Amino acid sequence: MRWRFVALSALAVVCAGLELVAGRGMSPGAVWDVLGGGGDATERHIFLQLRLPRMLVALGAGACLAMAGLILQSALRNPLAGPEVTGVTPGAVLGAVTATALGLAGWESPLAVVLAACAGGCAGALLLWLLVGRGGGDPAQTAVHGVLVSAVLGGLTAMVLLVEPGELGSVVQWLVGTTEGRVWEHWHLLWPWALVWGVAAWLLTGPLTLLRCGDDIAMSAGLSVRRARTLALMCAVALTAGAVAAVGALGFVGLLVPHLAMAVFGADLRVGLPGAALLGAIVVCGADAAAQLSSRLLAATLDSGRLTLPVGALTACLGAALLLAVVRRTPSRTF
Repeated sequence: MRWRFVALSALAVVCAGLELVAGRGMSPGAVWDVLGGGGDATERHIFLQLRLPRMLVALGAGACLAMAGLILQSALRNPLAGPEVTGVTPGAVLGAVTATALGLAGWESPLAVVLAACAGGCAGALLLWLLVGRGGGDPAQTAVHGVLVSAVLGGLTAMVLLVEPGELGSVVQWLVGTTEGRVWEHWHLLWPWALVWGVAAWLLTGPLTLLRCGDDIAMSAGLSVRRARTLALMCAVALTAGAVAAVGALGFVGLLVPHLAMAVFGADLRVGLPGAALLGAIVVCGADAAAQLSSRLLAATLDSGRLTLPVGALTACLGAALLLAVVRRTPSRTF
C-alpha cells in the first residue's frame, strides 16, 4: 500500500509539471528558466501569479470532489451518489449564482462565493434527504431522486440567469467547470477549507465504514446512524462547496474517482479516503493539463488565438464515456 501511495504521488508531481508547461504564453524552456531564477518580468508574472496558483487550485479541488464523492457513496450506500447527481453540486452552483445576481457576492470575492455555495449545497442535500427519507433509501431510489433534484436545481439556476442575463458571461464558466484565471486568493481560501473538512472526514472513516455495511450492522455496533450520516453529509457538502466555489461544477470527478480509489486501496476508508484525495488531485490536474494542450492545438489548427477548452468539458466527456463502459461491461450489476 505504501508503494501505491508513492507511485501515485510521483504521478501527481508529473501531472503538476505538465500543467505548469502546458499553458499558452510561455514555452517549456521559459518555465525552466523561471524555475532556475531567470526569465523576464512578464514570464515570472505568468508563472508565479497565474500558472502556479492554477495548478494548486486544480489539485485541491480534485481532492475535495473525490473525498466528497467517497463520503456520499459510503454514507448513502449508493455507487452513484456523487456530488453531481445528489443535488450537492447543482445546489452549490445555484447558491453562488443567486448570491451573485442579488449582489451579495461576487466572483472577485471567493469567500462570499464559498459561503453562498455551501448554503446552496446544504439546501440541495436537504431536499434529497427529505425526498428519500431519513434512512437514505435504496440505491435505485436515491439515484432517481438525485437526478430529479439536480434537474430542478439546474432549472432554477437557468431561471436566475434569465432574470439577470448580465451575469451569464461570468457564471457560465462555473456551470461548466474551469481553472482559468485562478489566482493566489483562490488557493489561500481553498487549502485551509479542504484541510479542515478533509481531516474531519478522515475522523469519520470508522463510522463511514460501518455505514457501508448497512444500518442494522452499524446500529448493532452501537453507532448512532442518523448522527453519523448527518455529520458525513455535512463534510461532503462543505468539501463540494469549496471545490465548486473554486473551479465550478466539474463533472464526474466525485462520481467515478471513488470507485477507482476503492479498486486501488481497498475497502478500508482510513486508507481509501486519502487515496481518493490523491487520485482526485491527479485526475483534475491531469485533465487540466490535457485541456490546455488541446486548447493550444485547436487554436493552432483553427487559427483562433482565444479558443479555450475548459477542463470541466473534458472531465464530463471522459467521465461519461468511462461510466458507459463500466455499465456495459457489468450489465448484471445493480446501480
